[in-house]
Amino acid sequence: MNPLYKIFTILEAVVAQQSKGVTYSDVVAAVSLPKSSVHRILRDLTEIGYLDYNPETKKYFGSMRLAATGAEVMSHFQLRKHVRPHLESLNVATGHTVNFGVLDGSMGVFVEKVESQDYGIRLYSEVGKRFPLYCTGMGKAMLAFSPQQLVDKVLAEPLKVLTDKTVTDPDMLRNTLKTIREEGYALDLEEITRGIVCIAAPLLGFRQEVVGAISITVPSYYKEEQGIDKEIEAVKKSAAVISQSLGG
Repeated sequence: MNPLYKIFTILEAVVAQQSKGVTYSDVVAAVSLPKSSVHRILRDLTEIGYLDYNPETKKYFGSMRLAATGAEVMSHFQLRKHVRPHLESLNVATGHTVNFGVLDGSMGVFVEKVESQDYGIRLYSEVGKRFPLYCTGMGKAMLAFSPQQLVDKVLAEPLKVLTDKTVTDPDMLRNTLKTIREEGYALDLEEITRGIVCIAAPLLGFRQEVVGAISITVPSYYKEEQGIDKEIEAVKKSAAVISQSLGG
């Protein structure tokens, strides 16, 4: 049996009785797992902080760390629902694919996407897919408004060259982030996918903290032939409206 299956089976058994807690024997009775596995997993989950154990009642409970993890997931679902209408409006206004992403540690993750004509070019974005912060439009938009600790952490890591236009020099990237803060938008000029340009802007909530970012994707030839000034303004305007609705 998959070890992850065992872990989540036990977590679900504990959380199902969160109001009163469960003993080791209760868990053994609720799951079809060897007693030794149940004992080990309960111990490990308690040690890493996802379960609490009351030695007086000998009962296990889901911990605040587990609750915080679930709350974070729920907040992303709620945020996704809130942002979706704005993404649809931006898609109609520009005719381009629109993406919405949030921070996931020192990476970003796509949480919503509104498709449009892709000009026959395969896009990098997929809902649930993680993306680097240093070479993507949404990544740079979020990183530019993030705490210095995150910036330093990202730029201290090995930065992979993904195309011949990927910028990996930390000093150049710091200058780019400064410009993004001043101008309010970020560009990915074929830095992660050849032939694709992304225009992004940050979503800022209460106290101007980063909540996420939105972007539109256009083919590089579109930028060369028609320019992207209108698209930049459209993305900035949409991001400002969303940020205002989030208290930013």
